[in-house]
Amino acid sequence: MPENLSLQGQPKVVAIGGGTGLSSLLRGLKAYTHHITAIVTVADDGGSSGRLREELGVLPPGDFRNCIAALADDEALMTKLFQYRFGEGNGLGGHNFGNLFIAAMAAVTGSFDRALVESSRVLAVRGRVLPSTMKSVTLCAEVREEGSEGEPRWRRVQGESRIPQAAQGHVIERVFLQPEDPPAYPEAVRAILEADLIVAGPGSLFTSVLPNLLVPDIAAAIRASRAVRVYVCNVATQRGETDGFGVHEHVQALQAHVGWDLFPLVLANDHFPHEHPPGKGVTWVHLPTAEAMATGGYRVVTASLVDPERPWRHNPDRLAKVLLALYQKEIAT
Repeated sequence: MPENLSLQGQPKVVAIGGGTGLSSLLRGLKAYTHHITAIVTVADDGGSSGRLREELGVLPPGDFRNCIAALADDEALMTKLFQYRFGEGNGLGGHNFGNLFIAAMAAVTGSFDRALVESSRVLAVRGRVLPSTMKSVTLCAEVREEGSEGEPRWRRVQGESRIPQAAQGHVIERVFLQPEDPPAYPEAVRAILEADLIVAGPGSLFTSVLPNLLVPDIAAAIRASRAVRVYVCNVATQRGETDGFGVHEHVQALQAHVGWDLFPLVLANDHFPHEHPPGKGVTWVHLPTAEAMATGGYRVVTASLVDPERPWRHNPDRLAKVLLALYQKEIAT
């Protein structure tokens, strides 16, 4: 892929996910287009977000906070401010300022979606940050374990924050939402249908990417869209979620949940600068064989995507350049 990127116009990009992966992608994209819509999971229930969700009844603000900071004009200051965590103790202890800001804005404006609009306006955000649904949902997983006599048994785990820990050493068979058919946020559907490029990932496959795609009308809108659709696979595996997964296993899990035709293009890293990524049990996500791709019904595009300082993560600018070059190549053919 070329190092220098020249775009004709600014494509409308929809980025779907949550966590650090989505904010990293947004950080790279905003240098090349202002037509960015981030569609964010609302299944988070841990930490400060979980407490605010339980105590105030708001949607969990943490992933929205990260996306708003990443898209802000003065990103360095906004990130420092929004990520500021109050000291331990009662009351404010453990809360991020950004989470409290969004929760307060929701109270002032009367709704969470309006809070996102006004927060983005006040902070000069380039693009939009939208929930996949306004419904309060719980992410659940069915985890396969080995019984005492070697027979498999299945255990249900409720709560996004509990799934990776409960699944360590086991296999996540599937994840699902409760309720299972939450209505999609209308503006998110509209953004998908109007998009030129739709990107899912990078990020936690089962707890960040899939919770958005499990909203039925979000998946239906992606399937109906005429946009170039790309799934960005992670650089390294994630303990408790994708232990031992290569690119093919990531795609298989995605297809098992939402169908084989949602993301026909897969972008994967092909540069592994160290023998092993840091962390016990963490491995590089290796590329699939030609046979796996042929039988899996997807096409893999590869490039060097790693961040030199943190090679287990994507480099935001490099990822954005490769995605937009891939988009231009696809629309030219």
